[in-house]
Amino acid sequence: MADTVREIERKYEADDNTQLPDLAGIDRVTAVVEAGTEDLDAVYYDTSDQRLAAAGVTLRRRTGGRDAGWHLKLPVAPGVRDELRAPLSETPPPELTALVRSRVLDGELVAVVRLRTRRTVRVLEDAAGSPLAEVAEDAVRAWPAAGAVDAGTAGAGRPGARWREIEVELVGDGGAGLLDEVGRVLTAAGVRPASAASKLERALAETGQGRDGAAPHTAGPDEWPVHGSGKAAAGAKAKGKSKKGAGKAGKKGPTAGEVVLRYAREQVRLIIELDPAVRRDLPDAVHRMRVATRRLRSAFRSFTKVLDRAATGPIGVELKWLAAELGVERDREVLTERLREGLAEVPGTLRLGPVDARLRIWSERRRAGARDRLLDVLDGPRYLALLKTLHAFLEEPPLRRAAGRPAPEVAAGAVLKDYRRLARRTEAAMAAPAGQERDEALHGARKAAKRTRYAAEAARPALGRPAKKFAKRTKRVQQLLGDHQDSVVARGALRELATQAQRAGEGGFTFGLLYGREETLAADRERALPDVWRKASRREHRTALRP
Repeated sequence: MADTVREIERKYEADDNTQLPDLAGIDRVTAVVEAGTEDLDAVYYDTSDQRLAAAGVTLRRRTGGRDAGWHLKLPVAPGVRDELRAPLSETPPPELTALVRSRVLDGELVAVVRLRTRRTVRVLEDAAGSPLAEVAEDAVRAWPAAGAVDAGTAGAGRPGARWREIEVELVGDGGAGLLDEVGRVLTAAGVRPASAASKLERALAETGQGRDGAAPHTAGPDEWPVHGSGKAAAGAKAKGKSKKGAGKAGKKGPTAGEVVLRYAREQVRLIIELDPAVRRDLPDAVHRMRVATRRLRSAFRSFTKVLDRAATGPIGVELKWLAAELGVERDREVLTERLREGLAEVPGTLRLGPVDARLRIWSERRRAGARDRLLDVLDGPRYLALLKTLHAFLEEPPLRRAAGRPAPEVAAGAVLKDYRRLARRTEAAMAAPAGQERDEALHGARKAAKRTRYAAEAARPALGRPAKKFAKRTKRVQQLLGDHQDSVVARGALRELATQAQRAGEGGFTFGLLYGREETLAADRERALPDVWRKASRREHRTALRP
């Protein structure tokens, strides 16, 4: 995996005659040390329709300076990016291109812009001589990459651009307060906050390569992640007025289609943004991506009056497949943590044999296989086809007639429909005979509770506080049933661990003890369910959802 550097910086721009102020004495800065000047030559890569630029992602090949090589920058938060680095090569390295696959799809990465930068660096140091931040003063020249072989010319008559940029980047423990103070001193001296989020964005705009000659559009939540500048938002609104899913012009409040599509776009955005985080094995990334796939599939199933099931049904099948593949690793994580916590509560006198080592080996074997399998899935054709289908869905959402109706009435109906399904399953589960039949029925009720909760959360923009409360109460039911199901799965794993230990001559007493504890916990959850369900299913909670 490529090396990763967390980049926290602020960008500014200045006229050629603007003098930078002395930054010594601000905050904890006691000295400003000249670190020299370097010449950088970078070629930026993107698809022909600039999918990376639209998402705020940059991929470049840079020579010169201290960090020559390939650099991929992924946005983390405003002013914060993760820069992943790989050694120089002639073509983009696979370890970096894999991280942009969810955005590029099967589009070709081509050189789009060439930048030459003369960089003068000053280091802000504290009293101990430790670096706090670097201030880079950049004289930038940019050209379209095609034809710009000679960096001293615009290349084949293509227009070039030049500007002066100042970057202030944390390199120590200065914190945001230091960046704020430096920014105040710079702006007081006539330096302006940068008009573009990156050099690439400005270069595309000033060399006339942005869409319609403008800077690449970074999509908002109503548009993301459709390729194009505002196409999804404009397209959805146009469809809402011209097709049978249309809402009447001038109607107050959002339509059902607008609320549901906004929710769907958010889940697609998360799936695509979390793809590189899953590949990098970042904490909680698998779980969050899996939840997004489940929420999207749940929305398809809950809001069938808004979205045509004939179109969303096949997508839902693929989302279910993806969630299952993500679940292999996520379920292992959850199960291992549960078993570790259980072992930690067992007194030392009852921990017979190398139980910790046995659990660790059992978990690591599954982790290695699960990790390799998941990466194969993300690199495979089926996942790529799903991503393309999701983009197509957002570009041409299959709206039905009810999509044009006021959001509150349609959303309330969808939530209550899912609630009735949950009620049937919960009542049936509580009446089922103890044992495997009840376990399976409770698991089915759990899935219904999750779907109802997701529907209520999706409906919150339309229904407000009642939907929030309804989701919260349903979540309590889901959590109780989820804990019961986790106990069922844990008991299966404990049987397997006990068998392995027995065959190795270690004895399975401790795992059997944990099995008994899990049985007791499951019984406690079953006894608690009627009261939790009674509180969650009060009539006034459902009535409050009605607009």
